[in-house]
Amino acid sequence: MRILVKGAGVAGLATAWQLYRHGFDVTISESRERAGLGASGFAGGMLAPWCERESAEEQVLALGRLAADWWEAALPGHVHRKGTLVVAAGRDAGELERFAGRTSGWEWLDEPAIAALEPDLAGRFRRALFFREEAHLDPRQALAALTASLEEARMRFLFGAGGKAGGHDRVIDCTGAARIGRLPGLRGVRGEMLVLETSEIRLSRPVRLLHPRHPIYIVPREAGRFMVGATMIESDDAGPVTARSLMELLNAAYALHPAFGEARLAETGAGIRPAYPDNLPRVSEDGETIHVNGLYRHGFLLAPAMAGEVARILLRQRQFERKAS
Repeated sequence: MRILVKGAGVAGLATAWQLYRHGFDVTISESRERAGLGASGFAGGMLAPWCERESAEEQVLALGRLAADWWEAALPGHVHRKGTLVVAAGRDAGELERFAGRTSGWEWLDEPAIAALEPDLAGRFRRALFFREEAHLDPRQALAALTASLEEARMRFLFGAGGKAGGHDRVIDCTGAARIGRLPGLRGVRGEMLVLETSEIRLSRPVRLLHPRHPIYIVPREAGRFMVGATMIESDDAGPVTARSLMELLNAAYALHPAFGEARLAETGAGIRPAYPDNLPRVSEDGETIHVNGLYRHGFLLAPAMAGEVARILLRQRQFERKAS
């Protein structure tokens, strides 16, 4: 069975990889010149189903709890299993209690335990929540490595093709925000991020700083770089980061540690996250096309589960066709 996967973001590449492992003949088409240039390239890369339960349905936890294992199997060495640290300023201590009440899988840390986990945060926070089972990866490195693995496996990429390749038995549409206005109920949620560069602070894991209005996360990257994100704005405007968002993200980073005040602003960016009204992803069929969309802010976390669902649909079809023949 010949399969065309449209879109080389996290949903498309994860789906292509899953189908390749089941022996399908896969072609990936992407309208841009390379993989990961959409919202996937601006992601935090946090594989944090327990933390995400704070603002998401139970289904996100159920679908995402095996994501780290999937990524580790697909890309050995890319997954950092260091957990997630959640902190709040003294005046916002109640936010920690609220967060704990809406999640599971955490343990409370006191000041010495925080310092043992993240020495550069010593003395800055009295209490924290630690989600030991969570993980993270670098989205751009992961997408590049997954693309290389698929190319090495002789899966075909058609960059700049716009999904117009023909001659396939089924089409898997993973084009994300490009389907807004075409798939019923799909909307855009704008997420803005920035990258700071400094040698004055080191973090080993994602840190979430709770705030009643502007909660953020900071994810360590290589070479003293930190991804700071992310806003959630009900808009499909993909323009540059706004001054308001930039100030909010920078102020929050400074609140986590003053050393970020001297960091270099290496990058800013905005991506449009496609979302359905319930903020849960869907795999839907329309004739010979299967749509994978609505991953919202959970792209890397939920793409493996969506890829598995697509594979199950196609495996059933393949089994039926073999029996019929």
